[in-house]
Formats: sequence, structure tokens, C-alpha cells
Amino acid sequence: MSEINPKIEALVPEWTYLPDISELWGVQVTEVRNMVKTGQLIAIRRGENRSLQVPAAFIEADGLVKHLSGTLTVLRDCKFTDEEIIEWLFTEDPSLPGSPIQALRENRGTEVKRRAQAMAL
Repeated sequence: MSEINPKIEALVPEWTYLPDISELWGVQVTEVRNMVKTGQLIAIRRGENRSLQVPAAFIEADGLVKHLSGTLTVLRDCKFTDEEIIEWLFTEDPSLPGSPIQALRENRGTEVKRRAQAMAL
């Protein structure tokens, strides 16, 4: 497997492991894996053990960041790869302001999805 893109490593300040997410949410790790499998969540293999890890900014104490799953769907419809999606979500956008993931965390999902949908045109 190829190494994770250094640009992604530089953009994403913190990562979390699937078992840690399952523990936080009080669910089986298979539920978190299923979220990755069905596209509701992105996990990338990284580190020495090539373990699946998720950008910590995607996770809140009670579940996924609001509007994240819908935004991921729109970006995949635009034919973005998982790494391209992470790069887009974590790259500063002066028109938001901030990064799209920051806007999602601040419950500004409509603005983020609108920009994602515009890329499909």
C-alpha cells in the first residue's frame, strides 16, 4: 500500500482509531467499520501498522459531525477520492471563512454542501 499523501498529513492535525470511536460512542467496532464501508465515514490506513484511522475532526461525542455524511456523498458524486475529500474538507476556504470541516463543526453545513454541489457542475 502506498503511504498517505504528505499534504493530507500536514492538513489533518489529529487522527483517531476505529476502536476509540466505538468506545466513545458506546457501540461495537463493527458498527464503526460498517460506517466506513457504507461511505458515511472516511478512514485511511496510516502509521507503522497501517491501521484504519479517521480524522478526529469528523467525530463528536454523540456521533458524526452533523452534515458530514451528506457532504461525503456529494463529494463522492463529484468523483472525489477519499484523500481528495479529506484534502478539500481541511483546506482553508476564505469564502466560508475557515475550512469546510470547521464550518461543518460550527453547524454551517448548508454552506459547505452548496460549495460541494457547485463542484459537480
